[in-house]
Amino acid sequence: MNECSKDAPHTLITERLILRAPSEVSDGAMVNAAIRYSHKELKEWLPFAQSVPTVEETENNLIKSYDDFINRKSFRYLMLKKNTLEFVGVITLLAINWEVSKCEIGYWTVTHSTGKGYMKEAVKCIKELGINYFKFNRLEIKCESTNYKSRSIPEKLGFELEAILKNEDLSADGTRLTDTCIYAITI
Repeated sequence: MNECSKDAPHTLITERLILRAPSEVSDGAMVNAAIRYSHKELKEWLPFAQSVPTVEETENNLIKSYDDFINRKSFRYLMLKKNTLEFVGVITLLAINWEVSKCEIGYWTVTHSTGKGYMKEAVKCIKELGINYFKFNRLEIKCESTNYKSRSIPEKLGFELEAILKNEDLSADGTRLTDTCIYAITI
């Protein structure tokens, strides 16, 4: 089977996590509660978090992400602790280019779950999915140069810092220019 025609698995299991596609009715309320709880931290780095969405807006976003999952445009996974099913974050394979065989990995963590290695564990799993299952030639992680917590993930997992693009983007709130780090693994 051609790797670019493969469907993504709906569930992935790591040592401490279950990564699953958003598909349950309660997902919107669960993710929205996490965004509300983590709003201050998310707002600093993520454009989508500049205002707190309603539960309905979060549900609509998850419905669209599941549609994108089924149509192989992006693969978003909700991260749940394996032993309690507590929601700890989101990880996504996005900006997929099937012709070039590359994608980007994006992620965010609920504030109370940061610093516990969950995101490193999830990125490692998604990296393996991209390389070994989809046979992507390139996986990228992009983040603002001053987002040291986010930068530490690719640095710990063997991604190479290929570039820091100066004045490449606007801050999440759109008020200042920022530098963007591009980390990659190529096969």
